[in-house]
Amino acid sequence: MMNEETKRKLKEMGFAEAISAAESQDRDAASAGLTFNERFQRVVDFVYREKHNAKVQRLIKAAGFRYRDADMSAVHYGGRGLDRGLIQELATCQYMETHANVIFQGFTGSGKTFLACALGKQTCKLGASARYIRIPDLFMLRDEASLRNQGIHRLLRKLSGYRLLILDEWLLDPMSKDDRNFVFEMIERRHDDASTLYCTQYRKDEWHKRLGGGVHADAIMDRIVHNAIWVDAGGMNMREYAAKQGQA
Repeated sequence: MMNEETKRKLKEMGFAEAISAAESQDRDAASAGLTFNERFQRVVDFVYREKHNAKVQRLIKAAGFRYRDADMSAVHYGGRGLDRGLIQELATCQYMETHANVIFQGFTGSGKTFLACALGKQTCKLGASARYIRIPDLFMLRDEASLRNQGIHRLLRKLSGYRLLILDEWLLDPMSKDDRNFVFEMIERRHDDASTLYCTQYRKDEWHKRLGGGVHADAIMDRIVHNAIWVDAGGMNMREYAAKQGQA
């Protein structure tokens, strides 16, 4: 049985989970027949799982997902026209290894944001950082940052550090010149270094005009669409579907 001094040292080193694992073994008669190495391995496995799960929960909380209950296991496919194979492939997060972008395109209510949050949570489950943000909120952060010394630089550095950045309501509203300049700088820093997920109502042939046309639109699109996985969110209104399910 572990003495109090050993427990204190484990807590001080950040291994309080090991105490729970060891005490659980002490209460389990079957553990008495295990070798020291077997018991130690089980303690290590328990501590690893607990710390990994705690890290995942911290990442999920920090990501600020709009739908906190979103999960790949909860994605509805029936009658929707959603490419199940493609979604399941994205769930492996292999696209992040090549820093590919993902674009969920569909009408309002088609479930783009839920899909994005589910994919973002999958990223967190693998121990990687994600961040969800609406474009209007992104520009509010920029405006607030502009009031502080080196604020824009620090914000861009922070945004460039997420393994997956989810930009919701992409191109919903017209962008000013300052908006386009900021978006370009953000995308440029993430280009070929991290993956960005876009949720938009607009198809690719509408992007250039929505971005104001000209060389800035060319530059922004060049860094997004040529290494992007396009996903049609399907033809079902998922808000109506969810409302009906709630009434059932």
